[in-house]
Amino acid sequence: MLKPGLYAITDNVLTPADQLIAAVEAALQGGATLVQYRDKAGTSAERLCQATELNALCRQANVPLLINDDPELALRVGAAGVHLGQDDCTLANARRVLGPEAIIGITCHHRLDLARNAKAAGADYLAFGRFYNSATKPGAPPAETTVLTEARALALPITAIGGITTDNAEALIRAGADLIAVVGGLFGGTPEDIRHRAETFTRLVARHHPLFSSSN
Repeated sequence: MLKPGLYAITDNVLTPADQLIAAVEAALQGGATLVQYRDKAGTSAERLCQATELNALCRQANVPLLINDDPELALRVGAAGVHLGQDDCTLANARRVLGPEAIIGITCHHRLDLARNAKAAGADYLAFGRFYNSATKPGAPPAETTVLTEARALALPITAIGGITTDNAEALIRAGADLIAVVGGLFGGTPEDIRHRAETFTRLVARHHPLFSSSN
């Protein structure tokens, strides 16, 4: 089961190869509950090496590692699963490669119909966004926070993504996000900077997510 919290997503610019492990380790120290390896520029050999190292790090921290758009790479390194966009391989194909226990998440943009289709196909979590201006995906269609609330009826973990920072995450958690997926709002700067931001995101989820706030 996925734990609510910070969903750290790597980026080949913000987390280049020589800084990748230290950056993700800092995010884990700050409380990240899920990590996604996302690199659109590296060679197959580079991506295999980096994903292997990341998976070892995440296993040590008992945090699932997902691979962006590449079930075969996830299988090779023993990652926990994959995240798929709408234009990537089908969920059915990813499930055939990775098996029934793999975590498979789907990008649903701003659309509940895509979320319903993803649930019917066997998705393990649903990702919505972008909610704010995003340097990582500037062309992604904007989403309203109401989609997070409406998606709760699908009874799957909900991820919010797109331009999220420690200053604007609270509204998304209150609207229904279980996981706050962050790239630029987390990575960049020193490992200490990253750990501090991760701790802030972790505190926000602990303060405002109903799983935690109801027991406070």
